[in-house]
Amino acid sequence: LALALPLPSVALENGLARTPPMGWMSWERFRCNVDCQVDPRNCISEQLFFEMADRLAEDGWRELGYEYINIDDCWSAKQRDVAGQLVPDPKRFPSGIKALADYVHSRGLKLGIYGDLGVFTCGGYPGTMLEHVQQDAQTFAAWGVDMLKLDGCYSSAEEQAKGYPEMARALNATGRPIVYSCSWPAYQGGLPPKVNYTILAEICNLWRNYDDIQDSWDSVLSIVDWFFANQDVLQLAAGPGHWNDPDMLIIGNFGLSYEQSRSQMALWTVMAAPLLMSTDLRTISPSAKEILQNRLMIQINQDPLGIQGRRIVKEKSHIEVFLRPLSQAASALVFFSRRTDMPFRYTTSLAKLHFPEDAVYEVQDVFVGKIIGALKTADNFSVVINPSGVVMWYLRPVALPVQPQ
Repeated sequence: LALALPLPSVALENGLARTPPMGWMSWERFRCNVDCQVDPRNCISEQLFFEMADRLAEDGWRELGYEYINIDDCWSAKQRDVAGQLVPDPKRFPSGIKALADYVHSRGLKLGIYGDLGVFTCGGYPGTMLEHVQQDAQTFAAWGVDMLKLDGCYSSAEEQAKGYPEMARALNATGRPIVYSCSWPAYQGGLPPKVNYTILAEICNLWRNYDDIQDSWDSVLSIVDWFFANQDVLQLAAGPGHWNDPDMLIIGNFGLSYEQSRSQMALWTVMAAPLLMSTDLRTISPSAKEILQNRLMIQINQDPLGIQGRRIVKEKSHIEVFLRPLSQAASALVFFSRRTDMPFRYTTSLAKLHFPEDAVYEVQDVFVGKIIGALKTADNFSVVINPSGVVMWYLRPVALPVQPQ
């Protein structure tokens, strides 16, 4: 079913997510682990979210912009209550979601929650059928929720075409500012004509376009491949208030090497992607933490222009170059190696990368932090890129060419 429906009478324009949302999400790392007897430390329970909120607040994350703590699937009881309301699992969330939200807010953070526009959630918990959309929006608002991820398991294309815009209206009607993340396009193949990104941007603040991320480099690469193969469609859809979401950051888990972790961070930043970590912040390694807390990287990700970057070069040598235009005529460049042999010396110039002639840029290495110096557009330069790694540059114009009158 093509998403050719009338625009919602209330476009989402809720003033939220002017830059890509940042925070933490339970799904990739903790999934639907509900066995709190066997595994109390890692099961989906209020304890997990209280502890992650403490980590975000105390370990330097919050100050960098990581402010959302997002509950994913498997939080609710297996049935709605007699009034038809969603309720949290009483054993795993004995204090209730409102108390959790109050605690999260007291730590200067925001709480996200999960729903599904179908009979069941993907994990088999009660879904939000069309007749429950308004009630659930009001419930979430009453609890003090700040973000909603609405999945699409066990629903038809017709139900999605009705329900996703309906939820946008229902959230707006609560009067509470709630960032709205839709999984709608992911269930419709992610591309036109089935997905109408103009309509989507009117309805949702961010949306999942493609498959769930898994804890592997293959998974990261498959997402990167799909996003940049379709960049002509996707880049235009993104901007302040409405973002493509390539899914969570898996840095700090088990599947990525150090170089691959740096690559995911750099490529997500170039994509203007939400930075939603899914890792155990209680045990995260110093090296993973350093990647995720890179200030310059976050500044680039959060650039106010909100332009999604593009792949501009794909070499036979398996080197790829990505460019993201930033405010004040600055740019971010990522040199990415898909090689699996040894570090590769890549030589090019800003002229070859279509930068304006006769300009001069101050170049800063995003990971090392140091300023490499001034670079003229015509100058050749070389970067050494490790296998499955990146070199990332931040370029500020020192002198721009004189514009002809």
